[in-house]
Amino acid sequence: MSDHKKKMLREEYISRINKVVDYIGDNLGAQLTLTQLAQVANFSPYHFHRIFSSMVGESLSQYIQRLRLEKAAYSLLANPRKSIIEIAFEYGFTTPSSFARAFKRAFNASASQWRSSSGYSDRKKWIDQSNLGQAIHNHGKDSSDFGFYNTDARKIQDRRNRSMANLSMKVEVKDVPEKHVAYIRHTGPYKGDSALFASLFGKLDKWASARDLIKPPDTQLLTIYHDSPDITDENKLRISVCLTVPEDTAVSGEVGKMTIPGGKYAIGHFEISVDQYGEAWDALFGDWLPESGYQPDDRPCYELYINDPDEHPEKKHLVDIYLGVKPL
Repeated sequence: MSDHKKKMLREEYISRINKVVDYIGDNLGAQLTLTQLAQVANFSPYHFHRIFSSMVGESLSQYIQRLRLEKAAYSLLANPRKSIIEIAFEYGFTTPSSFARAFKRAFNASASQWRSSSGYSDRKKWIDQSNLGQAIHNHGKDSSDFGFYNTDARKIQDRRNRSMANLSMKVEVKDVPEKHVAYIRHTGPYKGDSALFASLFGKLDKWASARDLIKPPDTQLLTIYHDSPDITDENKLRISVCLTVPEDTAVSGEVGKMTIPGGKYAIGHFEISVDQYGEAWDALFGDWLPESGYQPDDRPCYELYINDPDEHPEKKHLVDIYLGVKPL
């Protein structure tokens, strides 16, 4: 595919994200739902959040919260006759207490302290000590200037190049047959918990070995991610660790069985260290996908594990990430 074609495809993704950013900016006081914003972008709700965060650098909820707080901070200075409560409601906060907590976390000062500050130096001191990272640095500056909408193409390209330089990635798109898998499901936090995955796969291996179901090299190990960690509370996140089995395999107890749909998948082939799984997903969604001519469909994504990292000379993980796709 030519560089010009890739540029055009990426611009389509940027255009869709910009529509969402514009919509958020025009409706900060309204209830903004994932389904509603995914419709604005014309993406599947299941995948929209990851596309947004991969391209913008913030999760959807973080972006909305930051913009609301930046707008409120500006309004506190620009509209001294408006009460703090009025401003909180105007920018989508449902209670004064929720606004007070969020503002304090963001700016390291209360809304009343911010409003009564003696000038820019006080506000800058608070911002420098706060968690927001980006805020209003000039009195009177419209906070929409801090959003993705005004990020130029060169900065996007620089970020892409840095991401790609840190990963070994190759992507192919092909039709994949359906897979029949036995699984053990986990609900709750899992990020960075290698001991959890080892325990789950250990249980599954013990179950399968007792039934003579492990047939190298045909048996495949994989993890299905049913929820997005950027959307679902971590205590409710669901994953299924799986191994492929014959369709008629009998299961019971904590071991279940399901069919992973076949069809067209983008398969990202990665060689990564144990702490680079998040970067691999971001590279597939934020770097490859916008230039591919495809968009995600609603099938669940999964990781398929190719090797035993302990047998790799550099302890690298060879993993394929499967993303169901359809034409853009």
